[in-house]
Amino acid sequence: MHSSATFLIEFGAIILGLGLLGRFAGRFQFSPIPLYLLAGLAFGEGGLLPLGTSEEFVAIGAEIGVILLLLMLGLEYTATDLVSNLKTQYPAGLVDAALNALPGAAMALLLGWGPVAAVVLAGVTWISSSGVIAKVLGDLGRLGNRETPVILSILVLEDLSMAVYLPIITALLAGAGLAAGSATLAIALGVAGLVLVVAVRYGRHLSRFVSSDDPEKLLLVVLGLTLLVAGVAQQLQVSAAVGAFLVGIALSGEVAEGAHGLLSPLRDLFAAVFFVFFGLHTDPASIPPVLLPALALALVTAGTKIATGYWAAKRAGISAKGRWRAGGTLVARGEFSIVIAGLAVTSGIEPRLGPLATAYVLILVIIGPLTARFTEPVATRLTGRSRRSTTTVTGTPQDRDLVPSPDAPAEK
Repeated sequence: MHSSATFLIEFGAIILGLGLLGRFAGRFQFSPIPLYLLAGLAFGEGGLLPLGTSEEFVAIGAEIGVILLLLMLGLEYTATDLVSNLKTQYPAGLVDAALNALPGAAMALLLGWGPVAAVVLAGVTWISSSGVIAKVLGDLGRLGNRETPVILSILVLEDLSMAVYLPIITALLAGAGLAAGSATLAIALGVAGLVLVVAVRYGRHLSRFVSSDDPEKLLLVVLGLTLLVAGVAQQLQVSAAVGAFLVGIALSGEVAEGAHGLLSPLRDLFAAVFFVFFGLHTDPASIPPVLLPALALALVTAGTKIATGYWAAKRAGISAKGRWRAGGTLVARGEFSIVIAGLAVTSGIEPRLGPLATAYVLILVIIGPLTARFTEPVATRLTGRSRRSTTTVTGTPQDRDLVPSPDAPAEK
């Protein structure tokens, strides 16, 4: 009885605290993810008030949080959209991977962490935060901008890459050999390809089978199917998260819309628990020693993400202002980076990787909304000064016409 009461008190205090932190973040219009991470640091090992009886339940809730994050992401896209994005935007995806994964891998090797940690940290620095970026686009009123489809295409390609990347690092972290790792990857690719084929050809039939006019039955069927597929995927050494993502892709139409509305509150609850769980396993005293590498990595990869968005938007024929907006919007890292780092933390390959990832995400999840808002006006002002200086030297009216008016509205 006493342990049960203690559990209820601890877990209730966590949920209440997360709700208050989320309300605080909403009032000031920024992502609550850094606050959730800080809450985990406060209640974890070496924190102000370490938890006792509720930690095991928090761990289970965190795993469900990862599954729901990937499921909801899959519900955002249809299989047809994904195939189309792969055909038209894959060069941008390759540039994104090269510019943003290599700094993370290089940092891990410079710190002497070995090749497996390098692959993990490459993923941490590569993947942008879809959740933070979607919120920023909505808050800034840019959902209808011309550069927004380019941003979303890059995010979709990153999400698709998870179906390949997660099985690879799962095998590496488990210490699997080349043959076992190749088999795991082959299974993952085979399952992903099969699901895409089924979703494209038979998606309507699957959605009709899952569909229900009763919200309760729809919620139970979709959630149960997702957990079942995630468990089978994990049993096959693929990844529970990838299994959930593929379930989301397979569902479409009214079923996807209905499931999205029903599962959103659950996703928000368990995702918050996941961020807290990650913080629980990070000792706050371990962050200061890796703060400088995390800050350096954050600055470098903020620049590479801006370059990625600029290049992709330019390739799509977007104007200069839209290119800078696309680059600045992609800077934020968040849930995926923590998911990847969390796998490494539980495997115990490098004790400093978790603290570095936490500090890195905290920095960029705070900087990301700022770069989304201010990259374009700052770049416009700097390029405007450069053009004005050119005009002073040459005196040509053509150059003066290129100087943007400071009062001109942002192009969409």
